Amino acid sequence: MASQQIILRKLFLSVFIAGTTLLVACGDKVDPTQTDEYKENAKKEADAKATGGACRHAGRGIEDCYTLNPKAERSAVFAGWKDMNDYMRENKMESVKSEAEAPPAPEPEAKESKDKDSKDSKEPKSKSSKKEK
Repeated sequence: MASQQIILRKLFLSVFIAGTTLLVACGDKVDPTQTDEYKENAKKEADAKATGGACRHAGRGIEDCYTLNPKAERSAVFAGWKDMNDYMRENKMESVKSEAEAPPAPEPEAKESKDKDSKDSKEPKSKSSKKEK
């Protein structure tokens, strides 16, 4: 009887040590949801969804939303836009038009670069450019 108790105690102790060793080894792994890269991507996605929802609430089409927010992830913008569209339909909400003026459209850079190129071509070539030939 005493020998059986000793064997059971040794068995229990070895199982306990093996179990704690496995738990400690698993604890060293990094949770992928806690990395900075994961958090940054989650933040960007949430921002893009909010942008899409705001565009829909303002009555903008999805293409306009993409154009106005070129850096936002398109799939997340669409998801936010669609969620807001469904919500507005369910609750019979009307879109709220923005009273702020639209920002001025940026002038095309290609035109400016052509002007610079034409100015450069009109100027006489310097001596350094002759040496390069």
